[in-house]
Amino acid sequence: MTIPFDAKAHFQAQIQFLAQALHSGQSPFWNHNVFGGSPQVADPQSLIFSPAILLALISPSPSFREVDAYILAHLLAGGLAMLMYFRDRGWHPAGGLLAALVFAFGASAAWRVQHVGQIASLAFFAIAFWLTARMLQRGSLLSGALAGLAAGLMVLEPDQVALLGGYVIIGMVVAHWISGGWPAVRATFVPSVVAAIAGFATILVPLLLTWLFAEATTRPEIDFTVAARGSLHPISLLSAFIADLFGARDPNVEFWGPYNAEGSLYLSQNMAQVYMGALPVLLLIAPGLTRGWLWDKAVRPLSLLFLFVVLFALGRYTPLFHVVYDYLPGVKQFRRPADATFLIGALGAVLSGYVLHRLLSEENLGSLKRDLALGGAALAALIGVGLVAALQYGHLPDAWWPSLSAGLWFAAAGALVLALTRWRQALGPVASVLLVTGVVSADLRVNNGPNESTALSPELYDVLRPETKNETIRLLKTLVAQPAGSPRRDRVELLGMGFEWPNASMVHGFDHTLGYNPLRLADFSDAVGTGDGISRWGERKFTALFPSYRCRLADLLGLRYIATRVPIDQVDHKLREDDLKLVAFTGDGYIYENPRALPRAQFVAGWQLADFEGMKSAGQWPDTDPQQVVLLDTVPPDAVPEGAMTANAEVRLTRYANTEVEITVTTDKPGFVVLNDVWHPWWRAELDGTEAEILKANVLFRAVQVPAGSHKVRFSFHPVEGAIAELRERVEEPQGEDAPAPTPPLVASGPGAAPLPSTGEDGSWHESRDFRYEPDPYGQGSSGLPVSSAAVR
Repeated sequence: MTIPFDAKAHFQAQIQFLAQALHSGQSPFWNHNVFGGSPQVADPQSLIFSPAILLALISPSPSFREVDAYILAHLLAGGLAMLMYFRDRGWHPAGGLLAALVFAFGASAAWRVQHVGQIASLAFFAIAFWLTARMLQRGSLLSGALAGLAAGLMVLEPDQVALLGGYVIIGMVVAHWISGGWPAVRATFVPSVVAAIAGFATILVPLLLTWLFAEATTRPEIDFTVAARGSLHPISLLSAFIADLFGARDPNVEFWGPYNAEGSLYLSQNMAQVYMGALPVLLLIAPGLTRGWLWDKAVRPLSLLFLFVVLFALGRYTPLFHVVYDYLPGVKQFRRPADATFLIGALGAVLSGYVLHRLLSEENLGSLKRDLALGGAALAALIGVGLVAALQYGHLPDAWWPSLSAGLWFAAAGALVLALTRWRQALGPVASVLLVTGVVSADLRVNNGPNESTALSPELYDVLRPETKNETIRLLKTLVAQPAGSPRRDRVELLGMGFEWPNASMVHGFDHTLGYNPLRLADFSDAVGTGDGISRWGERKFTALFPSYRCRLADLLGLRYIATRVPIDQVDHKLREDDLKLVAFTGDGYIYENPRALPRAQFVAGWQLADFEGMKSAGQWPDTDPQQVVLLDTVPPDAVPEGAMTANAEVRLTRYANTEVEITVTTDKPGFVVLNDVWHPWWRAELDGTEAEILKANVLFRAVQVPAGSHKVRFSFHPVEGAIAELRERVEEPQGEDAPAPTPPLVASGPGAAPLPSTGEDGSWHESRDFRYEPDPYGQGSSGLPVSSAAVR
């Protein structure tokens, strides 16, 4: 078995890309294999700034087993941190071991182990939690520095687990200062500053890159309505007491939880599971609540924080989430309040371990009969609520065994509590630890063990193995292969081939127009039409500018081959019979060829101004030949006549690496070297060794102006330098009265319809010719094209 879903379809591909880049001597900072190109260094899920870099350095092709071990090693590290937290306080070792087991195998740590980034954030949260507590306990500068480093590593893959973990750690420090007064502040202020500096230094560059990337993506901020759909329904909390009430674990039971019953929620079934084990839950109720131990000074802040994360997870079902969404920094960047279930498990682990410590260390414990009776009554009532809910939804036959099983496990937990308290002197710490280990491990193994959400056959993900024998993958790699120096580097589209397919291009080294990632450059996505993934063919989104596979943008992208599970006309209803050519039929589906796909590198002699945003909205191209005219949104630096122009030119793509592209061109006329890769501000260009401007061309791509003769154009990716320049531009952008005046209405233009709107010597605007349309060779309507006023100036 292997950890499935995102752990394979997304993160296995990320680690494979990272390893291949490093072992081939390339930089992993730019990824040209998905979405037409993406700044991999700024993607928080690329794993570049994570321990995965060590695995990638060790192995040129990390196996499924190695990546699974990497994921589980995080849970081991987090569990060991829990043990150290208990050891530092001198608390009973059985309590520490209980906390470690529940942390690693309880709630979302078990049920959502496929979310590799969140598992990493959870593990580093545990380490930062322990080191922060040690810093506060000892006033240690070293512990403060290490706590800041761990917290920084937690935040390097920014997700909601890291966000909430950061607030929990801040809450620990604030609570310590409030409870200890000025002496506590004085003793720990400097270590806390050291921790802050260490954390800030760890995250400064990666988070700056991620922030700038996120600003340019499809989701810089999540709308409240969208975020609220990821709320944990209150009835889901019953899964803390009845492990498989809703049938999430049993493949023979149709899941009947609230996410199937209520269309306003959008979560996977495993996200509703918060089972931590019968013993931890029983301890939290009795004697944790019944004796008030959860309000002890030692854990009171953690109890309040535990309540906070529970309410946060419930999202729109409580007033709290609307308040924190509006006022708590960072919350608007994430879409699922239910991600707080990771912290429910972590804090629940600490609190239940502490109660067990009190239970085994209390000298005058007295009788627990009353506590257990109250706890048993509460648990019986909650199980009864679960059965009533099952009856209401017509699933009582599916719920009776999980409910009975829950009762048996709670009975075993109660018996263990009685045994540990009645014979604790005779048992001693070693026997107590063994008993707790045996019962809790058995419970979590049965109820949180491998299931269809967390463990599937590795053969389901065979296409993500570099050595795969898959017929479709092997054929596509053969089809796109080109001789050295060829200007072609054809793209493919894996259309609805299955959940595991979209990032297969990252493993096998070919370029895919789509992919699987929640972060995508908005410019590309708006033009081409992309979603998080493309596992089903019905998810293909066509746009005004990409209305069909027979369109100019598909040709410019060099989209030559399309692999699909179904005949292509079931997806694209605008295709005519001969628009695409069927070249193969494999066991996975159909492979079609677009014979009009253009080379990756071109020389174009002519140019024309265009308003790219207007084109994306209207879906209209001018009546020009993209092999003779390149569209630009600014006037080129060296003045040349506008319009179509022919030239004799030879173009060679002499080097194509992740972050470096070299093109040689010999031409009898001046013009433009066009690279049909996504334009991004962090790329730089050189013309014969001298820095040259990269012009944004044909809506999405890059162009460099060159004179006649033989030249070498080199593109290179500089993320840090580019990010600093981008920040400087934002700071220097005119504001208020210094902002540029509004531009006049945009007009359309086409061949035979210039001159364009222009300004007189006094800066006033005048129309010098009528608006005209020309026929569109792609059958997409008129060729009237809005022209940028900035370009006209």
